[in-house]
Amino acid sequence: MQEELKKLGLKVNHHEANITFLKSEIYAIEESIADLTIKRGKKVVASSNGTSVQEAEQRTIESICNQDKTAASLICQLKKRHSAKISTMPMMKDILGVVATLGKTNDDNLSSLLSEYLGIDNMLGLVCKTYDGIKSLETYGTEGNIDKKSGIHGLGGSIGKLLHGRFTVFCLENIRPFSGEVVIDDPQRYLMLRKPRLPNGESPPGFLGFAVNMILMDQAYLSCLTPHGHGLRETLFYSLFSHLQVYKTTADLRRAIPFINDGAVSLDGGILRPNGSFCLGDRKDVEVKFTVALSSGDSNTPGSITEMEEQVKLKNWEKERLVEDIKREEDLLKQVKDSFSNQKQQLLDYITQSPAGKRVQGSPTIRSPATPGSNPFAATPGRNPFTSTPGSHPFATTPGGSPFAATTPGGHPIAATPGSHPIAATPGNISFAVKPPHMR
Repeated sequence: MQEELKKLGLKVNHHEANITFLKSEIYAIEESIADLTIKRGKKVVASSNGTSVQEAEQRTIESICNQDKTAASLICQLKKRHSAKISTMPMMKDILGVVATLGKTNDDNLSSLLSEYLGIDNMLGLVCKTYDGIKSLETYGTEGNIDKKSGIHGLGGSIGKLLHGRFTVFCLENIRPFSGEVVIDDPQRYLMLRKPRLPNGESPPGFLGFAVNMILMDQAYLSCLTPHGHGLRETLFYSLFSHLQVYKTTADLRRAIPFINDGAVSLDGGILRPNGSFCLGDRKDVEVKFTVALSSGDSNTPGSITEMEEQVKLKNWEKERLVEDIKREEDLLKQVKDSFSNQKQQLLDYITQSPAGKRVQGSPTIRSPATPGSNPFAATPGRNPFTSTPGSHPFATTPGGSPFAATTPGGHPIAATPGSHPIAATPGNISFAVKPPHMR
């Protein structure tokens, strides 16, 4: 019965391991389906304005140039009109670009939404590779005032463009990068973020993904890595969006609030900030936004909508098979657990009802090896083992005498009449004999 119990225990462990493995496979498939949905824009109403990516990029640059007296406008104008002149300047070599030009989206509505979330100051922020580049942008006098004749201020003055007010600058080597894993086999190096999960293991209704993974980058910027090997997604865009979630509707967003930690946006304009505040009211036109890199008319692009739908169907079919496998394993696990409980109870009943089990529960019976059933310490059955005469003092041989007195010749203090004391022996054969007085 013990061997059978061990076998059943191993079967329980086997089925539990199978269920854990199958659930991990389902989780991976759900992640893949969500990524396909996000990357190919299936649930996003794609823009159909018919413009090319190059035209969209030019529109983004023009919108930046229209932000007069800003550092971003100055940099874009210099690169557009004086590229040969500034190509040798160390300060310009360290400037990677403006935030709005470093990323793209596959939908115009999503572009406007994410740009509104970041705000105009972040969208117009300059991105430098090193801290030395930031120091070269602006220098100060002895009293801390800005030197308008050096750095980016002096460069603007040389072409008749003066800067006004503050501007934001990001330093890639100083940004704390994303500490998790990235999808190495994907050229976009998407971040492996843990998606929100309901108690049943599914994502909240309407959840589309994370904003940081909805930004697309050109190959030129994908190869831009920090000295520690981190790309723009792991540094710049993760610092801007963190775990910002994207939902289909505001209603979906509000239902998922318990699963939102770093803010969320919805495609119909809902915005929940990381500090818990909501942005309400009418949306306004965004002056500067990300370039739209993919439109619904791009049917010939790799990973088109049709191909994506086929992949999603295949993934869903695999998920259904795994769900059936889990149900079968759970049924087998229940059967084995029932058998294990029954076998365990049978073993316990046998132990408690068998003679061996009763001896374990009761007091032990010790029997003398010499005489079965006798007192192991008695010389004669029923007799006091420490007396020489029935009823007398256990250590005395003469009533009233010393308990250690003896009647044997030589007066041995322990020895008594042979056979009376359990330790005594015959005269001359005493193992504890004491030397006579004349020999002491």
